[in-house]
Amino acid sequence: MVHPISRYPVSRLEDLPDDIRNRILAVQEKSGFVPNVFLALAHRPAEFRAFFAYHDALMEKAGGLSKAEREMIVVATSGANQCQYCVVAHGAILRVRAKNPLIADQIAINYRKSDITARQMAMLDFAWKVAFEAYAINEADFQALRGHAFSDEDIWDIGAIAAFFALSNRMANLTGMRPNDEFYLMGRLPAKQSG
Repeated sequence: MVHPISRYPVSRLEDLPDDIRNRILAVQEKSGFVPNVFLALAHRPAEFRAFFAYHDALMEKAGGLSKAEREMIVVATSGANQCQYCVVAHGAILRVRAKNPLIADQIAINYRKSDITARQMAMLDFAWKVAFEAYAINEADFQALRGHAFSDEDIWDIGAIAAFFALSNRMANLTGMRPNDEFYLMGRLPAKQSG
């Protein structure tokens, strides 16, 4: 049975603007497949460009958060938002970046019971608050994170990732975005050793 990847029309690669087509082809070359988010969001080219520019600014930068920690934020808040696409896709990325086949499932279901550090727990507590109670953020939240050696710039990153993926979760649910089958097994089994 073939399932659509979006409720909205999905353009053929050859029909997309050059910059978007080239971005998608680069992702395909790196990962071996085209994540459905790229095809679904290409329905609106200007929004595609803005979305991925902000995504890259948050998720690919250097800073006090590791790339795995950034993915933890995505998985924890996406699980709470019941975003199947983001939990499955970013769960795969988290497993790969953390080199841990268990962590993504733990965090998606209940990060408070996951095998993470106290620092990461504080990070996810704050991300959760940004996602669901941003109106209640106060100086005590900042002090708690500073106590775990997060800088104010790191705290901005935690909040911005939670906020950005709230948008992503809602768009994925709105469009009925379907996760690629390839994501489900990524990072679950050790890589085969050559030899």
